[in-house]
Amino acid sequence: MSGKLFAGATVISALAFGAYVYYAQVYKYYEPVEANGTTDVELTVMATGLPEPILYDSFQAIDADSSPIRYRACFTTTQSLPMMTETYEPYEGADPRIAPDWFTCFDAEAIAAEIEAGTALVFTGQANIEWGIDRVVAITDDGRGYVWHEINDCGDKAYDGTPLGDDCPPRPNTAEGN
Repeated sequence: MSGKLFAGATVISALAFGAYVYYAQVYKYYEPVEANGTTDVELTVMATGLPEPILYDSFQAIDADSSPIRYRACFTTTQSLPMMTETYEPYEGADPRIAPDWFTCFDAEAIAAEIEAGTALVFTGQANIEWGIDRVVAITDDGRGYVWHEINDCGDKAYDGTPLGDDCPPRPNTAEGN
């Protein structure tokens, strides 16, 4: 009888732990981001290399302190894609990261399909918003926009142990960036 109790307690403990891990990953760490109304959506200008705000509306965002790549946002804009391609830096190799199911405005698979189909273009929001992390912005031809964070080349090198090289900015906690 004690073996059945022990096995039952083990199963119940495993289920409880699994439920907590699921809750922690999907709900616990995310917090809504309050819109400031001016600089929530920025794109990097080709001529200056500096981010500047664009016109936007219907902004929704979530973030978590537990990881620099958990930021997701959705918005709409009336700015035209042809004008944006002439003004703002494109971002190559962007891959939208999956958002929690409850953040319904951000569907990573649908966004990726629009990027692949050419009905959405991806721009640099801000390079190195945090060392090794870029903020990227995708905008569809009908004015829907999405923001997320990507690990950039320097971040990839740092995380896999490859020497950074001269093209990476210094890391904040070191003098030479290596």
